[in-house]
Amino acid sequence: MESMTTNPTSVIDESAFSVRRTIRIAAPVEKVWTAVTEPAHISKWFGQATFTGSGVGATGTLAWPGHVSPVRVEAMDAPRMVAYRWSNDDALGERPTQVDDAASTVFTFTLEEVPGGTSLTVVETGFDVLSDPAADLKSHSEGWNSELDKLVTLLESTS
Repeated sequence: MESMTTNPTSVIDESAFSVRRTIRIAAPVEKVWTAVTEPAHISKWFGQATFTGSGVGATGTLAWPGHVSPVRVEAMDAPRMVAYRWSNDDALGERPTQVDDAASTVFTFTLEEVPGGTSLTVVETGFDVLSDPAADLKSHSEGWNSELDKLVTLLESTS
């Protein structure tokens, strides 16, 4: 089996309270789009995803062992961009059951066709409204490194 694409790690912008990571995936845009928008596919590389409805306004959850985050689709321009808002304040023990607009972040996936595959950029913003922005920036930066590496492995091993 050939080795997977190696990608740079995420970058924290403390002044903008954001995390950004751009990766290349040796898979077509349509396949990457499915992987970042359809719950059955999101569940293979990210958190266990459940959604009610589809498109902008769809709500649901992303779940990991011992951790559930409510999520809502904020914007969508298929197959180029999808934005999700989620309540994921790491310092809060009690999780809300719905997205709390006042204490949540937004992560946006932007897909671009490039030679040999897809460039995928995730930008997560809004950490300034969380209870411990610095800790959450660090934890989410590490999370995007881990989760997006899983996405690359998944898509490149099945293409």
